[in-house]
Amino acid sequence: MEPLLSERLISLRKEKKRTQQEVADFLGITRPAYTAYERGTRQPDYELLRKLADYYDVSTDFLLGRTNNFNIETDDEKEMKEFFNNPELNLFFKEMKESPEEQLEELREIWEVIKKRNKK
Repeated sequence: MEPLLSERLISLRKEKKRTQQEVADFLGITRPAYTAYERGTRQPDYELLRKLADYYDVSTDFLLGRTNNFNIETDDEKEMKEFFNNPELNLFFKEMKESPEEQLEELREIWEVIKKRNKK
């Protein structure tokens, strides 16, 4: 087991102010089994790794040390971030139309342009 996983499990547990028993109870395992994950003497299976990521609200990649970004960002969140950071959208708001119907139609057009660009 990677030492980074055990270090991150300890750090996240302490950050959440949880005991090993509380985490073990959430996972449905014994405290000694969970302790072995923190010590690095035992590896969690995929399902347990996923539960740990959900419990701590981080990605499995973060737990495994594949990234230092602990935030989970879904594809929808990435798409929304790209959408709102788009120059065309910013220009749209500067030149916003009078009626809601016109605004909505222009937003739809911009969205289609963004989606086409991201598919390339």
